[in-house]
Amino acid sequence: MGRLYQSLKDDDIKFTSADIEKALVKKCKDAKGKENRLCYYIGATSDAATKTINEVTKPLSYHVPVEIICEKLKKKDSQICELKYDKQVDLSTVDLKKLKVKDLKKILEEWGESCKGCAEKSDFIRKINELMPKYAPNAASARTDL
Repeated sequence: MGRLYQSLKDDDIKFTSADIEKALVKKCKDAKGKENRLCYYIGATSDAATKTINEVTKPLSYHVPVEIICEKLKKKDSQICELKYDKQVDLSTVDLKKLKVKDLKKILEEWGESCKGCAEKSDFIRKINELMPKYAPNAASARTDL
C-alpha cells in the first residue's frame, strides 16, 4: 500500500478520489506479483470479486497514513495488509546450488522467463546462469563461479 501511495505522489496525481481511483486502476493493469494481489484485494483489477477501492481512495485523498488505512481495511478483509514482500536474492553473491527450486523458479518468474523441460535443480541453475547477463548484468559480472 505504501508503494502505491508513493507512486501516486511521484506521478503528481491530483489527490481527489476520482483521480486516485483512475491512477490505481491504471497502475494495477501492469502490476505483477504482490502488487497484483493487493490490486485484486481492493478491487482495482477487472477480475476482482469485491470493490473496496473507495475504502482506499477516499482516505488517500486526505493523505491519511497508510498504516491507518490498513487498520480500517483489516476489519473488511484481513488479507490486504498482511501482504509481505519476499526478500530479494543478491545474485552476485548467492550460491544458486543452496537455493530451493521454488526460489529458483521465482527468480525466473521475476524476469518473465520460464524453464520448459526443466526437471532438476541443475536445469534451473543452468537457465538462470544463461539469462543472468541479460537481466542482471552487474550480478553476472560480479559472479566468480561462471
